[in-house]
Amino acid sequence: MRLALIANPRSGTAPDPAELEALLAAGGAAVSYVPIELIADKDGGDLEDGALGALTAAGAPDRIVVAGGDGSVGPAALSAAHLGVPLAVVAVGTANDFARAKDLPLDLADACALARDAAAPSDRAELGMAGARPFVNAAAAGLSVAAAHAAKPHKSRLGPLAYAIGAVRAAISAKPLRCTITCDGERRASGRAWQVVVAVTGAFGGGSEIGGTRDNDGLLDVAFVPAGSRAGLVRRAFGMRAGRLTAQSDVAHERASTIELEIEGNRSFNVDGETCRCEPARFTLRDGGFELVRRS
Repeated sequence: MRLALIANPRSGTAPDPAELEALLAAGGAAVSYVPIELIADKDGGDLEDGALGALTAAGAPDRIVVAGGDGSVGPAALSAAHLGVPLAVVAVGTANDFARAKDLPLDLADACALARDAAAPSDRAELGMAGARPFVNAAAAGLSVAAAHAAKPHKSRLGPLAYAIGAVRAAISAKPLRCTITCDGERRASGRAWQVVVAVTGAFGGGSEIGGTRDNDGLLDVAFVPAGSRAGLVRRAFGMRAGRLTAQSDVAHERASTIELEIEGNRSFNVDGETCRCEPARFTLRDGGFELVRRS
């Protein structure tokens, strides 16, 4: 088994790449290490020149292994799809929402054992594209961006609790945005919103999710949370923690192959935990997605 390891040592609980290499090689696998910087750039998440060459420098891999947080999974998944090999995820971020959504191991040793297991099966998983930037969970505008900024200074010390602190601070100070949602060319929602979420798994924010998504249905989901009183945000928070945000009667929920957002003012998004700008804000699914290594 030949493994190409993409590691982000700056992720929340990430060990040294040398430790990861040793764990992955324990079953006799040949492991080559590629820094995450070669795979994802800070602005667009595109594969850079030479990225695929770096992944195949030690020979064509049988599998790519990504060790990082949710923001590392999308670029690694796109790399795996380009090479036509499965992706194994070693979740060592702060929230690890993708691993939880896909029932992947959260223990480091267990995740490495699955990644190096040549007999482990794989299934197709969907890969969202925010323009050229790949994502596996959600791309959100509004409160999620303010919450991510507020949580960032506390992540190394508080772990997933930092997201709760960020959410509280965002609820106190953030302002609604004005947004129009177009799904497959048809306008579906427009107005002031606390939050707009375009979702693949729909998981985000350290254990929250929009709910109502369907695995491998070939469609993205979008939830439009209308602006209202700040006191009403408590109900939204409970809905997200319970995975039932889209079940709330005043939350618009649509599915489409292509989702476009027109947002006035700040066009920043929280894409799988990474804050970035998406201009234009056009979201699709990559044809064929990628193969994800899973438990038997």
